[in-house]
Amino acid sequence: MTAPPVEKPTLDTLLARTDLHLRLEYEGADGSLDRRIRGVHSSDLPDPTPFLSQDLALLTTGTQFVAVDDPGPYDEYVQRLRTRGVAALGFGTEVVRDGIPAPLADACRAHGLALFEVPYLTPFIAVARANSETIAAEQYARRSWALAAGRALSLAALRADGLSATLDELSRQLDCWVGLFNATGTLAHERPEGGLAASVAAQLRTEVGTVLRRGARAGSALRIDDVPFTLQTLGRGGHLRGAIAIASGDLDQEARGVVTTVVAMAGLALEQQRSLVDAHTALRAGLAASVAVDESTLPRRVARAVWGGFPAAPVVVGLAGPEVLRRDDALAWLETTAAETGGGLFFGGAAGGMLLLVGADRHHLLGEFAERFEISVGASEPTTLDAVSAGIAQARVARERGGSGLSDFAAVRGSILSVIAEERTRVLAAAELAPLVAHDDAEGTRLVATLRAWLDNDASHESAARALGVHRHTVRARLALVEQVLGRDLASFAARAELWLALQSLG
Repeated sequence: MTAPPVEKPTLDTLLARTDLHLRLEYEGADGSLDRRIRGVHSSDLPDPTPFLSQDLALLTTGTQFVAVDDPGPYDEYVQRLRTRGVAALGFGTEVVRDGIPAPLADACRAHGLALFEVPYLTPFIAVARANSETIAAEQYARRSWALAAGRALSLAALRADGLSATLDELSRQLDCWVGLFNATGTLAHERPEGGLAASVAAQLRTEVGTVLRRGARAGSALRIDDVPFTLQTLGRGGHLRGAIAIASGDLDQEARGVVTTVVAMAGLALEQQRSLVDAHTALRAGLAASVAVDESTLPRRVARAVWGGFPAAPVVVGLAGPEVLRRDDALAWLETTAAETGGGLFFGGAAGGMLLLVGADRHHLLGEFAERFEISVGASEPTTLDAVSAGIAQARVARERGGSGLSDFAAVRGSILSVIAEERTRVLAAAELAPLVAHDDAEGTRLVATLRAWLDNDASHESAARALGVHRHTVRARLALVEQVLGRDLASFAARAELWLALQSLG
């Protein structure tokens, strides 16, 4: 139940008091009648502004204007009041002069300052007391509302769906839209449902996602398409569990207190859920370890019982780095996606990182995961559940040889000989051929060139000799020296293959 209506301390409320007999001369500009009046002050000083604050109603008998007919002093007086932020001016008549001076009324109209008449029989203190009584009544009503709201929220928290019920009750108490976002920035619960325009909801999700990615606790106010929002993160800095958004930017002290209570309750509820999440994480890791060695029978049974399903073959195996295991936002997204797909995504810590398993028709989930959290993910070609270990090997190669984001094994594997372009292969090749290079440099021989020509010509002495422009016996002699320098038997196919790869790697 929202707070019952209560009179607010405004000029309109003062004018409505029949016992004061106030008369409005000019209603002012910019909704002055509905403007809050924080207090009522009286002064006949020519310049009382040093003793005034904003949103006050000033009362005067006009003694500062005795024998003043020039409109200039009136205009300057009203302009000073308007600049200081005075809400309204009350003129006490029949004290030093009859009625409101015309130059004063003209100046108030010129500067948009509300003006009202206080008759002789109404003491200034009665006007001030009336405004104070309205403020006190409003404060009492708000405190009473806050206590009742607190009780209602406590009862809601005791329900089986405590967190959702608490947020629903907060929405009723504040009479506005309230939304809960999980750690990934996804809207997990809202009341009323569909209460935001699609464009506003989309922009709000973007803002919440940005705040959560920063990872620091924060409370902020923002405005989207003229809709004010109050936003509060949940959880500890570096371990945010989500955020609560409220479609209201004008919350008084009591309402802010109620919101603070709900934020604390929601944060506690999410932290208590952490133990369950940790248990699920450990269970997933154990099942993933079995899947990684091609034992999927038990994982499938457990997954169907606990999460409602398991990816059906053919499957694509994904592999992300171990850093994902420490990211609450990434784990929350995986849990949410697994639930939304009815177990169409399985994940768990295994194979030295995060093992991801999806049906071949849900391959896009791996790309969405990699893009959303800016991580590298390798993906295998479609495979069966009894060949996941081979899929892990493919995914690891794809991740190592690919760039950021999702890298598919089919896109990066290329030719088997493409490994010779890798830096570590070039380092090994240079070390293997270093004795020949050193011998050529020191003795002026052409052992490297001869070996390359011989291997490029299918180990034919005659073809190599023609390519080099030498006699075939020269080729034989040089190759014998190569065997001596390297300590290798060139009659071995394995030795010739390794040397050919080394030469190709160095170009």
